Amino acid sequence: MSEPTPSAPQTGSSPTISTINEAVIRIAGNSQDGIQAIGGFLARLAGRSEQEVMTFMTIPSTISGGPSIFQVRIGSGEVASAGDDADVLLAFYQHSYEEHIASLKKNGIVLYDADHVEPKPEWQGEYHHIGIPISSLTIEAIGGTAKDKGKNIYSLGLLAKMFDLNVPKLEALIGERFGGKDVSVLNNALAAFHGGYSHSLGQVFATFKFAESRHKDGQQVVLNGNEALAYGILAAGVRFGAAYPITPWSDVMEILRRELPKYGGTFVQCEDEIAAISMANGAGFAGRVAVTGSSGPGVTLKMEALGWAVMAEVPLVIIDVQRGGPSTGMPTSVEQSDLNLACFGSHGDAPRVVLAPSDVEDCFYTAIEAVNIARRYNVPVFILSDQAIATRIEAFTSPDLEKVCQDISPDLSPVVDYKPYDLAAVDGIVRRVVPGTPILSGRYPVAGGLEHDELGHPTGSPKLHMQMTAKRRKKLQALALTLPTPKVYGPPEGNVLLVGWGSTRGPIQEAVDRARASGDSVSSLHLKHINPLPPGLDNIFSGFNTVRVVEMNDEGLYGYGQLAGLLRARFCDPKIRGINKTDGLTWKVKEILERAKADINAGLHKL
Repeated sequence: MSEPTPSAPQTGSSPTISTINEAVIRIAGNSQDGIQAIGGFLARLAGRSEQEVMTFMTIPSTISGGPSIFQVRIGSGEVASAGDDADVLLAFYQHSYEEHIASLKKNGIVLYDADHVEPKPEWQGEYHHIGIPISSLTIEAIGGTAKDKGKNIYSLGLLAKMFDLNVPKLEALIGERFGGKDVSVLNNALAAFHGGYSHSLGQVFATFKFAESRHKDGQQVVLNGNEALAYGILAAGVRFGAAYPITPWSDVMEILRRELPKYGGTFVQCEDEIAAISMANGAGFAGRVAVTGSSGPGVTLKMEALGWAVMAEVPLVIIDVQRGGPSTGMPTSVEQSDLNLACFGSHGDAPRVVLAPSDVEDCFYTAIEAVNIARRYNVPVFILSDQAIATRIEAFTSPDLEKVCQDISPDLSPVVDYKPYDLAAVDGIVRRVVPGTPILSGRYPVAGGLEHDELGHPTGSPKLHMQMTAKRRKKLQALALTLPTPKVYGPPEGNVLLVGWGSTRGPIQEAVDRARASGDSVSSLHLKHINPLPPGLDNIFSGFNTVRVVEMNDEGLYGYGQLAGLLRARFCDPKIRGINKTDGLTWKVKEILERAKADINAGLHKL
């Protein structure tokens, strides 16, 4: 919690209200307790209050459920990560208390269900303990009709009281969540919430109030990464999708299946991953940029058909929401281990574009960029998300939909002649003419998975195969020349440069801020365009003594992960090394600093 600014004590026995700039709240229980719902309410309230918010959650991969957490960081200023340590721990069970007490800052607050938690005497002096019989009070609040079901909403009332949250807005959120159910469900939820809000928290500490937001720059939306990807795909003009469900991609699929028909589109749940990408390929050939998606195991199955999209040069967007692997691995844990799969999977020389959004807002705009690249260059484009971004909730300025939404319906205007694989195109890029377009020359092309001549007819010519292979490569080289050089966060020269991609940006930038505040020479660089890489990276790397690539994948046989391996292959620079982990959890700021400390200290002796 930011250093609280106490207000004047209120009259009577009311506690002091302290103004704070931010707070990290960790909710620990079982997945059946609805703790994700509590965190979701808090995050969406923050967004509607023009505050910054970022969340982190873990859920068990078993159907029967099990221990789970939801952490939410709310701030009146910029929030770049979900926070290393919590200010408040809400613990529903003994295991929740014992396993997560270490996540609390010293003198943090433990709000626990006294019906299920027995505090440890050795910890009572280190943390403020507030025991409330949440389960039994929930039964009392809703009349005992549902046992303790609803204790999550009762606890939301307790947190609303602790942080002086906007009750009418929370009531509205509860109404939106339960309004479609029987009226008794909504009434019970509201009764539980008000029961928690009216309960006394005791006199041992102050309550808190967030300072006025410093980001009042317009209406905010609150989404998780999967939602942002789905709505970005819709805004980009995609009207066909096909996929098969898998955690953690399925939410994107469910949104597209629900929303696409509203805009004249279609989404098909196929019998398997191969059918899904094959249907998307067909839609791409027919003139529509199509989307398919999965996680690592499903993307692996798509690889043969991906090669067809490369060979036929049809536009296609593939979303890979990465999770722990290999095989079925850890379905509900985060990992960044599909980069090699996205860049180099499939057989033969099959170049494709790979983009990696860095936060929830970036998911929305990256989806639009991916569609536009697929259309412009007639290539498959991967969007590499991950489980952390997929489930993370953030608030950001509402997009100007009138500007970003686009119609990409095919143009069927007649053309004089058309060669889909015209070798005269210096950069390899040929405007697509879709089936149904009148071709006045009468020479209609074909498409297939075999190597072909300029009209798509199969060929075994060694010369043509070399020319077509070069044509497919040149398109990505042409794209690379248009990409912006990423900006360095911090000074452009120094001792250590931390490089990241995807969801690691926030913790890396906070690590830079902490390191520089301690007098260390550290900067960072975040890559969104992975394949092809943007220009100018070699000039940036030359300004630092060492380059450390922070990734959530294995360090491999030689001490560096997948992006680091790509960069070492590109620049032949041994100072590019890895900072890697595979515990299925997102990076904490202190973890990054601890791992980079050796390079920091070595650099201090050089400078």
